[in-house]
Amino acid sequence: MASQMTVTGEELNARPVTRPGEILEAVPGLIVTQHSGEGKANQYFLRGYNLDHGTDMAIWVDDVPINMRTHAHGQGYSDLNWLMPETVNTLEIRKGPYFADEGDFASVGNLHIGLIDSVNKNIAEMTAGSFGYQRIFGMGSSKIGDGTLLYAGEAGAYNGPWVNPDDMRKINGLLRYTQGTALDGISITGMAYSNKWNSTDQVPQRAITSGQIGLYGEEDPTDGGNTDRFALSARIAGTDDAGSWKANAYVVKSDLDLFNDFTYFLTKPTQGDQFHQYDGRVMTGANASRTLDGSFAGRPMETTFGIQTRYDDIDLGLTDTFQRSFLSNVRSDKVGEASVGIYAQNIVHWTDWLRTTTGWRGDYYEARVDSLFDANNSGNVSAAIGSPKFTAVVGPFHKTELFFGAGYGMHSNDARGATITEEPVDRVQNPTAASLPIGASPLLVQTKGAEVGVRTKVVAGLDSSVSVFFLDQASEIVFNGDAGDTSASRPSQRYGIEWTNKYQPASWLTLDGDLALSHARFVGFDTAQADLYASLAGYPQAQIGNAPGNYIPNAPAIVASAGITIGEKTGWFETLRWRYLGASPLTEDNAFRSSATSLFNGRIGYRLENGWRIQLDVLNLLNTKADQITYAYGSLIKTDSLYNLCYPVQTAPTAVCQNGVMDYVLHPIEPLAVRLTIAGVF
Repeated sequence: MASQMTVTGEELNARPVTRPGEILEAVPGLIVTQHSGEGKANQYFLRGYNLDHGTDMAIWVDDVPINMRTHAHGQGYSDLNWLMPETVNTLEIRKGPYFADEGDFASVGNLHIGLIDSVNKNIAEMTAGSFGYQRIFGMGSSKIGDGTLLYAGEAGAYNGPWVNPDDMRKINGLLRYTQGTALDGISITGMAYSNKWNSTDQVPQRAITSGQIGLYGEEDPTDGGNTDRFALSARIAGTDDAGSWKANAYVVKSDLDLFNDFTYFLTKPTQGDQFHQYDGRVMTGANASRTLDGSFAGRPMETTFGIQTRYDDIDLGLTDTFQRSFLSNVRSDKVGEASVGIYAQNIVHWTDWLRTTTGWRGDYYEARVDSLFDANNSGNVSAAIGSPKFTAVVGPFHKTELFFGAGYGMHSNDARGATITEEPVDRVQNPTAASLPIGASPLLVQTKGAEVGVRTKVVAGLDSSVSVFFLDQASEIVFNGDAGDTSASRPSQRYGIEWTNKYQPASWLTLDGDLALSHARFVGFDTAQADLYASLAGYPQAQIGNAPGNYIPNAPAIVASAGITIGEKTGWFETLRWRYLGASPLTEDNAFRSSATSLFNGRIGYRLENGWRIQLDVLNLLNTKADQITYAYGSLIKTDSLYNLCYPVQTAPTAVCQNGVMDYVLHPIEPLAVRLTIAGVF
């Protein structure tokens, strides 16, 4: 496809970034941001989607899936804070549901991060910067028998500009043994990571404008979390006279404790609304594929058959807390979720200028949910789905190729949402509340899409592509981990265009620029949502009673980026990067909208012939005052007049009180910051 590309590790590491996950902004049209602390998974935006922490964008590292199913904080949760950018070899980018070997979460994008196998010399780096940023990194490799052992590690700390410092402390390590090549060889990789942090969550705009808190202040200084991840994986691949084959297996153990407070004093007027989400899991899986070379009507042909399996053994908890101390249980679950996917793909080279790929994929999921506090929400659920795929490539003609793709994809929903029958209730906070019946969501949701594009290299040094895409999702139903129940939305449709350019007129100069435009809307009408919007306190009077509309909250219409990189292998080098996240609706009627964000990062440095390097990164170069992310929803703080009206006896008497004050809720971009790195080789 025209939107398919590969980015080298060298190109990724040339980007000045605030956090590891931002190297993924090398994907044209992708924005990576953060709204709560430096140990939590990033927030992703692509093709008119607010992908939350990873839903509908599949991420793999060394063929190990990163997206977490049935996760405590959101379906598809993808934490990359453990990734050391220096260990990345390639980033393979594919978009759309057109590839038979891509299954869960891959409807919008699928990113495969490959790791390096060795380095020529040992590397040591030290970085220090603004707001208490510190990082030490080391990497080296040694020959052992017929293979190579790669070892890498880092330790980092960061406070940030926040009134309540992040106090982030993390440690990270990697060991990797390889023999042969990626096509004929083996690898065994072990990883270990631990991180703990405080976090300044998003805050209501009215608290800042009234002077109650500063721009970098917080409502609950005890928010934050800690996480651990341990992974072991192995890969093997080979070729023979008939074709090629490959297989891999993995086991990942992860734990996350997350303390957040997004509504402040809306439900608990004295202690605040902080809650604790726990996710502990062991994820195991194995994949294998076989490619056979052949011919059809005298033309070259390759046929691939594959199988992908995965099992997640998950412990989940949602509790109310005060300053990270337990108050009461909302729900607790034990989940076992298994899946198997099979696929077949056939590529025929009909002529020198026409190639087609036809594929089909089948996925089967099965889950068991044991709800410890409400047996009515326990149960077994299973589902199967089939997904046909097709792509065609015409060309090249005059260094230009045309692409077409169409197909079906899918994503899984939280298994708890597929077995739920009644709304979880905190019996300590609401001892007399009745459990309300609630509808279950489907375990698997289908997406269909199409794309047409063109890629050309007709201008010397310029690689340019244009893609027009369409995506239709049956439902954006997701499990709301913050509340412990399902949050169902309507079907949605998106279409748009992406224009991507990379120009290298000389060996020492590279320029790139990307522009993505998208149109995203819900399909149909949601009367329940309309009634809710009409009751919200603080909502514009002219809007009360109106239908919420078909706008999709946090779906940006415009994303753009550009960059210039100057320098050779030695001597001075410079990088300047710009990225733009356009305004987006925050409510379904478009009454609340976020502001556009324009951000510049820069780097300047010098490389010596002996391999040593010194560089200075300047983040938020123009000291832009803007938001990393903005929401709009109801909340309550103690300075609200509604607070005194609603809680004279610490109880909420009306629906207006329960919905709180509708307002913008934001997390600001960090101010201008510098980071100095000294790196040596030995």
